[in-house]
Amino acid sequence: MACAEHIVSLMHKYLDHETNHQEETELRGHLKECEACKVHFQELKKTIALVQSTSHVAVSDDFTARVMADLPKEKRRIGAGRWFKAHPLLMAASLFVIMMSGSLVSAWSSDHQFSVTKNPKLIVQNNTVTVPEGEVVEGDITVRNGTLQVDGKVNGNVTVINGEEYTAAAGEVTGDISEVNELFDWLWYKMKSFGSEVVDVFQ
Repeated sequence: MACAEHIVSLMHKYLDHETNHQEETELRGHLKECEACKVHFQELKKTIALVQSTSHVAVSDDFTARVMADLPKEKRRIGAGRWFKAHPLLMAASLFVIMMSGSLVSAWSSDHQFSVTKNPKLIVQNNTVTVPEGEVVEGDITVRNGTLQVDGKVNGNVTVINGEEYTAAAGEVTGDISEVNELFDWLWYKMKSFGSEVVDVFQ
């Protein structure tokens, strides 16, 4: 049958008693002209009649009980594989936690490269970052695997990861000062950084 899908759709609508007068007229006209569609339409009508004729078939009241009694008995012992299949979400969450823990520990132990937030007012010599006396640095400063010496002023937060922070008598930091030297501190710092990035994306 090479006729348009539209005609087949009209057949289904007609059999469901959902056609209007114009659609019914269009379908009847097409069925008079197309023998293949006429045969297909008759097959659909027969199928519906067969399904409707079986709707009154009734089974005995104890049918379900007899079928269940004839099924093979299930073993009482439930293996780990079946438990995992029954709890896929819990299994996925556990696997995620294990993988993330492993990657975080790996990242912590391999994260020993010196880095610093780029700012033209900062002086970097070897692994020491200095805020010069009389200079005001706007924004947050993060120093990784180095030393930060604040002789001037920082209008923002200061975070030192695996390093040390010295503030001279004249130095001033208006925000928070954080030193991250332990795995759990580093993990908390990463979570806060990720959380602030997510918030920035949705703003």
